Amino acid sequence: MKKLILTIVLVVIGYLVYVGVSLVLMPPVSDLADKKYTTTIQVKDWQGDFHPFVIGPKNRYWTPSGRIPAEMKWAVILAEDANFYKHEGFDVKAIKNAIKYDLEKKSLKRGASTITQQTAKNLFLSREKTITRKLKEIYLAYRMEQELTKGRIIEFYLNVVELGPMVYGIGHGAQYYFGKSASSLTPRECAFLAAMLPGPRSAYNPYKNLGKVLKRSDMILRLLRQKGVLGEAEYQAALAQSPNVGRMQEKVDALISTPPVFASPSSARKDLGEKPDGEQQNTVLEKGSDSSGELKDTGQPPVPTEAAPENK
Repeated sequence: MKKLILTIVLVVIGYLVYVGVSLVLMPPVSDLADKKYTTTIQVKDWQGDFHPFVIGPKNRYWTPSGRIPAEMKWAVILAEDANFYKHEGFDVKAIKNAIKYDLEKKSLKRGASTITQQTAKNLFLSREKTITRKLKEIYLAYRMEQELTKGRIIEFYLNVVELGPMVYGIGHGAQYYFGKSASSLTPRECAFLAAMLPGPRSAYNPYKNLGKVLKRSDMILRLLRQKGVLGEAEYQAALAQSPNVGRMQEKVDALISTPPVFASPSSARKDLGEKPDGEQQNTVLEKGSDSSGELKDTGQPPVPTEAAPENK
């Protein structure tokens, strides 16, 4: 019995040492604060093959913070991580609930990852579901919160999220689904893309479950209204709008007739004459009241006003 206990203790100590060394050897995150930061990661296509993916301004679809609609930012925050502006990288309560759920189900299905954790995972880690990877993810998320602004973190998050077959980032997603730049997205289109995030390959794949994606986008629009991101008139207009997803059917027809050829989104798009969106800004925008009627850069997240009570 004593030998068994000693063996367990030694295994635990060895594992803790391994985790400690792994954390010390984690890559620096301070470089991410540089607006010109560029790196290449590996992303997996829907056939399971890996492809290089460029992070930063050299990616033709890269959308700096100043060009991302406030509605897009708030759509993913309210749907994915409502406490984004309150936590320091990880949500202790959510982690406790996830551990309880996983123990009951005897699985590792619920991750309770914040937007910062998801960004850390996408930039630095694999997708394996292990305790070690989760510890690394939490550690990197905490460091990112110390080194970067919230605006910079959401910028990275939105430029790396998967939105379709080899479609990564809202810049590519906006072109792929709507034929426009991310800066031109309407509130309904922002909600549509945000609605896909939990499972663009299966549960919220608009090719297979368009109705489910639209239903979730309606829920996200309600959250935007409740938090004052959208006014009542804007909310009603967004609900009345049907996303122009006609391009999707064209792609489906093309895929049926010709096997897909995946290309890295970082290569130059000479045939369409597209140009990068420009330099990045480490700020989140809010709707301004200046005479131009354009978004005003305040350096702070938009502060939603309380929604007016609706008649029942």
